Amino acid sequence: MAYGQSTKWRKLLKFWPLYLMMLPTIVLLLINNYLPIAGLIIAFKNVNYVDGVFGSPWNGLNNFKFLFSTRDAWIITRNTLLYNAVFIASNIIVALIFALMLNELRSRWLPKFYQASMFFPFFLSMVVVSYLVFAFLSKGNGFVNNNLLPLFGMEPISWYQEPKYWPFILPLINIWKNAGYYTVFFVASMVTISHEYYEAAVIDGASKWQQAIRITLPQLMPLVTVLTLLQIGRIFYADFGLFYQVPLNSGAIYSTTNVIDTYVYRALLTLGDFGMSSAAAFYQSVVGFVLVFLSNYIVRKLDRENALF
Repeated sequence: MAYGQSTKWRKLLKFWPLYLMMLPTIVLLLINNYLPIAGLIIAFKNVNYVDGVFGSPWNGLNNFKFLFSTRDAWIITRNTLLYNAVFIASNIIVALIFALMLNELRSRWLPKFYQASMFFPFFLSMVVVSYLVFAFLSKGNGFVNNNLLPLFGMEPISWYQEPKYWPFILPLINIWKNAGYYTVFFVASMVTISHEYYEAAVIDGASKWQQAIRITLPQLMPLVTVLTLLQIGRIFYADFGLFYQVPLNSGAIYSTTNVIDTYVYRALLTLGDFGMSSAAAFYQSVVGFVLVFLSNYIVRKLDRENALF
């Protein structure tokens, strides 16, 4: 055995406990993330139960035509992109505002209480959230129709029959559920900012607002960039529970609540075409992959240090 190979084996034997600790994670990664990649062939096959996945005949790109040949293709693509763009921007902005406010609290316990309160909705199932929303928006017994609208002399609104309100309702629900989650990231990042910056700013006569704009926000920009890039990678994916459970699958508001995920799910229930649903998932993944690299390339051109890779 050559000397170089012998040295490699000695290193492997020396650190074998570390490699043994890595083994469960590697196995889990292979099973959950890499083995399912073989299932991508379903997107190009006319799957039937008799021949199985690998024995079914090839279908070319016919499964992909389903997404682009229907009259709803533009609507679901538009809804998915615009909603996710609003979600990305609103979650980041609202979380930054909350984090800046929490950073100014001098009490020892209040910041922890507020963080826990804002983080709690993130753990709620969308089924639970849908019932909470229904308690507010129900036409007969809803809090909004029975308590708020009469104060302004307005008639009850059939919220689940009026599509024009949902482009505002869904972003508000998303912010309520997820803003606290992102706030935790920003608060944790603020802890690492050196107090010397703020002390120097106070000596120079900087106000709290100037400290936030000139010190805190620039220090948080790398984290903002990373979170934004990660979310851009899933801009063609929608929160299925938000768009399916919360609107209660009401057909009257499909024009503003129907997205790629819910459309494919309903089509799968109706047609039972696994090839079509797999093609949609493959299409979403490829577009997300390209968008992440494109966005990261633009960030690298503007500021190399803030790029994800």
